[in-house]
Amino acid sequence: MVFISVLIFSKLLFAEAPQSLTAILKPFVDKHELAGAVALVADKNKVLSVESVGFADIGAEKAMKADSVFWIASQSKPMTAVAVMILVDEGKISLDDPIEKYLPEFRGQMFVAEKDNEHVVLRKPKHPITVRETLNHTSGMPFKSAIEEPTLDGLSLASAVRSYAMTPLLSEPGTVYRYSNAGINTAARLIEVVAKVKYEDFMQQRLFDPLGMKDTTFWPNEAQSLRVAKSYRPDASKTNLAEFPVSQLIYPLSDRVHRFPMPAGGLFSTAVDTSLFCRMLLNNGELDGKRYLSEVAVKELSKRQTPALVKESYGLGFSVSPDSYGHGGAHATNMEIRSSKGLVLVWMVQHGGFPGEGGKAQAAFRTWALDKFGK
Repeated sequence: MVFISVLIFSKLLFAEAPQSLTAILKPFVDKHELAGAVALVADKNKVLSVESVGFADIGAEKAMKADSVFWIASQSKPMTAVAVMILVDEGKISLDDPIEKYLPEFRGQMFVAEKDNEHVVLRKPKHPITVRETLNHTSGMPFKSAIEEPTLDGLSLASAVRSYAMTPLLSEPGTVYRYSNAGINTAARLIEVVAKVKYEDFMQQRLFDPLGMKDTTFWPNEAQSLRVAKSYRPDASKTNLAEFPVSQLIYPLSDRVHRFPMPAGGLFSTAVDTSLFCRMLLNNGELDGKRYLSEVAVKELSKRQTPALVKESYGLGFSVSPDSYGHGGAHATNMEIRSSKGLVLVWMVQHGGFPGEGGKAQAAFRTWALDKFGK
């Protein structure tokens, strides 16, 4: 009788044991809907879980690993925004300053007031673009300028920003949300002018090195390049995966002569590095006893900064919601700072699209993480 009771109790315990994250994600890999992923959960103090599944290179049967390197693309935007806020904290920039105060090439910039097949009417905006508007995508700038082709990293930051100044705005500043690499790149150029140091050096000296983000760079070196995960998308049949090289960048990635840092989308990083950045923000601007940002600056970054009549909810360099903020990248990487739960979620994949239900893998990770650690 005792033996039967113990057996029943053991079966109940086994039945109620939660699934591991690997068990949840592996079916996506087995069905060729996901090449591979690194999924990380952290709190304010430490990494709670980091798991890798699948492949960094399917053809070579190279397993995805916790230290795999990813092109994080637009996840670069919040890192650039944090760098700007460092200078705001120091009183060197005000969010509501017109950018022409620092970048005189923007003086007299016009916006497209009317346009049809036969004519274009340009008018002077009610106010010039502010620093805040470059960071919340309401500057009126286009996504990029006409000369940022065929890649996004072929122009120096100063040259790219001059091209934005010569391009008419597509709307009045502060009135319309328009996702804009140009706006973020312009904010990064302010860093160079105000701090009198190259943007990439400022990022390295004020963020990456002190935070310990040793694999976060615009130029992966030879060793890091060997860890860069390949990108994939659905093949012609839509049932399998095909390699999908990142075409927005110049190769080799280590080329510091022809490749320039692209603040809005040029960074490479790892799950652990990204978690260090996010944990600093979750700790209200501090990590391991060092303060990077004031609490006021973190609140500015993470609160809604878009006008009430605009449906998009965006802060300064971050997508924001009532209980979280974060950002994704073009090839499906993502980071979330769940302030209400005291958690950071980092999702690292390289996909330009998913066959089948591969796109649901991130949601499965999120559900698992919040169920396990968010109570």
